[in-house]
Amino acid sequence: MTNKLYLKQNVVIEPLINQWYAWSNLLSPAPAAMFIANHHLKLMQSFVNSPQVHVNALKNPAMLGGPFIRYEANRSGDIRALMEKTAREQAHMLELAAAIQAVHEILLGEADGCSLESMYLTLPHLLKGYVELVYDLNNYPAVRFIEGLLYKSRYYNLSSQSIGLSLLFKDERPFTLSSPKLEDDTWLNVKIPFRSEAIDELARMKDVPQPIEYIKEALRLDKQNGLFASLFTTVAPPPRDSYTGDAVRIRYFGHACLLVQTKHVSILSDPVVSYGYSTDFYRYTYADLPERIDYVLLTHNHQDHCMFETLLQLRHKIKTVVVPKNNGGSLADVSMKLALQQLGFRDVREIDEMEEIEVPNGKIVGLPFLGEHGDLNIRSKTAYFLQLQGKSVVCAADSNNIDPELYDHIHDAIGDLDVLFLGMECDGAPLSWLYGPLLTKPVTRKMDQSRRFSGSDCGRALGIVEKLTPAQVYVYAMGQEPWLTYLTSIQYTDTSRPIVESNHLVASCVNHGLVSERLYGHKELFL
Repeated sequence: MTNKLYLKQNVVIEPLINQWYAWSNLLSPAPAAMFIANHHLKLMQSFVNSPQVHVNALKNPAMLGGPFIRYEANRSGDIRALMEKTAREQAHMLELAAAIQAVHEILLGEADGCSLESMYLTLPHLLKGYVELVYDLNNYPAVRFIEGLLYKSRYYNLSSQSIGLSLLFKDERPFTLSSPKLEDDTWLNVKIPFRSEAIDELARMKDVPQPIEYIKEALRLDKQNGLFASLFTTVAPPPRDSYTGDAVRIRYFGHACLLVQTKHVSILSDPVVSYGYSTDFYRYTYADLPERIDYVLLTHNHQDHCMFETLLQLRHKIKTVVVPKNNGGSLADVSMKLALQQLGFRDVREIDEMEEIEVPNGKIVGLPFLGEHGDLNIRSKTAYFLQLQGKSVVCAADSNNIDPELYDHIHDAIGDLDVLFLGMECDGAPLSWLYGPLLTKPVTRKMDQSRRFSGSDCGRALGIVEKLTPAQVYVYAMGQEPWLTYLTSIQYTDTSRPIVESNHLVASCVNHGLVSERLYGHKELFL
């Protein structure tokens, strides 16, 4: 009889597109083209030209999240090979990026408030049928991309997708957004699309053993090597947690990830979960998630909140994913619903502001969420109000209280709270850090630095607390946990402004008789 094996708890399943870490703007065709042209190829060319500049820059921890490739100078030949391969295999995407740039320049130069119909004749040929030209009510022109059709076109190429398999033994992973993943003998690059059910079968093997030949065939591996065999074990995991208590239980998994449970329903927000390996830093891991997750709530589309790496590994146990309602067709505001459907999720539901979803003994409500997006017109963002068994919780993510009257209106609609979870990353990166490759018109340094992805400072956070009157206030979504640095690049000190401001908030709340804490690592609450 063939032995059945479990997938080890410390196996990383890393989604890749063209050997770069996958997130929404690399999946949706129009922004993907812009990132390939304006980010990937330019970074690789910079490294090939001056590898030592990149090496020296990354000796400074403050440069961790900057535009520098993390490899040593002796890998410049491999970077050159990947750059040339990308330019060759993604030539059609480079043409798409050029066409996107061209259509924006046409609109800026020629759209004068009169009818745009004649401009369809001058559209770049490969964009015809994939865009709509529009004005806003102030007669400013814009392009609406027909994203659903682009996913059906040659610009969405499943052969660019793969998963990287490796073993992780410590919290530290290299920052991933500014470097490709070069092939070596420490990981396997498995060429399968993200929607493949083989990923479900592989992830399920953390709980359900299978013969190694079974998963090898499912992943379409031609041969088996020692690294692949090392990913599996005969040791069974501990039994899955099954919560059957009468209270509402909330577990903090790190960053903005909260598991809210009653005996009737399980709700997971912004899943970012640690792998399981030997460490003195206690945390909840994939092994601490229930067998079934009824709802996953995604607050917004940034890579540390809508994290493909975690979502794909949980897909087999997720019933419904709830995402913010989208504008539709904006280059900077891709449809989270379409993206998750491409990832193979069958039940994805958009929620609008103040829209409700009924759940057993309660409801989920989408709340308006301002700030943290550099003043771009992005609708793919929402906070969530959870009402379960008479208890009320708000997961406010990176909300920035730039208009205090908003929270008067929210309080009028939902009443007092039991618990408020609020992010306070109040510095934030500049606009170009995340959206630079999508900008078709340069921004000045002054503009760039003023438009930041910042959450509330102490004063603004206290304004939210005063309006919503919670009994408990927790600062979360700070990106501090060491197993998240590869995605956030955040390395705070005691004097970092977000730490100082959140300390002030916690102290002020405690002084006013509220339970308050800045979360770090793990936490369990019962309501």
